[in-house]
Amino acid sequence: MPGQQAGRGMLVAAWIIGLALLTWAFGIWEDRKDNPNRSIQGQVVNGVQEVVLRRNRSGHYVVPGQINGEEATFLLDTGATDVVVSQDLAERAGLRAGARQWAMTANGRIEVRATRLERLELGTIQLRDVSASINPAMGGDQVLLGMSALGQVEFRQQGDRLTLRYQGD
Repeated sequence: MPGQQAGRGMLVAAWIIGLALLTWAFGIWEDRKDNPNRSIQGQVVNGVQEVVLRRNRSGHYVVPGQINGEEATFLLDTGATDVVVSQDLAERAGLRAGARQWAMTANGRIEVRATRLERLELGTIQLRDVSASINPAMGGDQVLLGMSALGQVEFRQQGDRLTLRYQGD
């Protein structure tokens, strides 16, 4: 009967929409667990810029930011000497590839290119003229935020929170 077929069609459509919404919500929930710092808030107190980050489910600190105005996702890495960016991000941010250098990574020795970041931003923290490396083997917009940047800020960890403080020039 036409009425029953329409009812079944509506029921199937409702199930499909419900499953799509659940999939979408689950994706957002998973994404927040990987990066709980999606929209970081910072503050400036007595000229000191401060950002508080939460550790993700893997125990890492991941935070959105910018390099020369280009969006990037930073993975804080105190074991990295430099800030390390992908070739693609370097091109979009207008970074010049300088001298060839060798770097040791978890995957072995690789060739990188030296560069400098005019501006690096993490919330209210803005660093200028930061030493960095371009890794042509690295993909995406994730950036290793190494000690060439982290060495300029004071950081303190308590529990699953990391506070970054920077006394601007």
